[in-house]
Amino acid sequence: MRAMVQISYGPPEVIVPREVAKPSPGNNEVLIRIHAAAVGPSDCAFRKGDPLMVKLLYGLSRPKFAIGGCELAGEVEAVGKEVKQFKVGDRILGMSIKNFGAYAEYKCLSEESPLVVIPDNITFEEAVGVCDGGATALTFLRDKATLRKGQKVLINGASGAVGIYAVQLAKHFGAEVTGVCSAGNESLVRKAGADFIIDYTREDFTKTDKAYDVVFDAVGKRSFSACKRVLTSKGIYLTTVPKPSIILQMMWTSLFKGKRAVFAAAGLMQNKTNLAFLVELARNGTLNAVIDHRYPLERLPDAHRYVETERKKGNVIVQI
Repeated sequence: MRAMVQISYGPPEVIVPREVAKPSPGNNEVLIRIHAAAVGPSDCAFRKGDPLMVKLLYGLSRPKFAIGGCELAGEVEAVGKEVKQFKVGDRILGMSIKNFGAYAEYKCLSEESPLVVIPDNITFEEAVGVCDGGATALTFLRDKATLRKGQKVLINGASGAVGIYAVQLAKHFGAEVTGVCSAGNESLVRKAGADFIIDYTREDFTKTDKAYDVVFDAVGKRSFSACKRVLTSKGIYLTTVPKPSIILQMMWTSLFKGKRAVFAAAGLMQNKTNLAFLVELARNGTLNAVIDHRYPLERLPDAHRYVETERKKGNVIVQI
């Protein structure tokens, strides 16, 4: 089968096309013919081995998993003899959290993996898009911040893959939403549901007079120290980037009842329930996929380059 293989840590050029053996499903596995996958900042971090935590988890000198990609959508081509939840022909959305492998024509996953059937009114690409940013946003806003109706939330990087779904989910949970983005992305973020917009090229949100119950830095660009000023007395700062400073701040602020800093390895916390929740919101129109660029599998390095411009709106999708 065709696959894009990472031969070392480094620039996008370390991802090269290869013919590799097609996998066969084990007794409790499904074989998925992949049609769509996603590329985001975390995929670029794994490719580069930066931050260092990536190498500590996935190999010091070279990545232990040659085929990258976590989120995938496709059709079930074969099932193991013990599989009960899925059948051949099912359209499914999944996450390969333990060993990646989405940038290939086929992938085997246990039926107990984060894996759900895609509703008929959602395309493979839309399903992957919603999963790519939505799963992370859901973990931070619902599970870590316990966002509630009437609270005020600010989302920094509101037009990105995590941010655009964070806006939609925050509105679903009944919050008042302020989105931080460029003026060029204002209409997109307002369409997603933001009540207020701050243009970061004209105004620093950390120096405004408004206070928020939650500040979600979906792009990891602002520190807890800078954001403390605009948090309520028991406000929560969330970030998607695992810097050493945030780990120390989490430990320190957890000892008190005031403002708190929170980071979560959201990708490792996903499950079937989360994916089912997201696809149901997508099915009923509450959560809408935002796809910026699409690339064929062979142009995966180009997809990485585009993601690293930090100018993408919503998702970058790989078509397989």
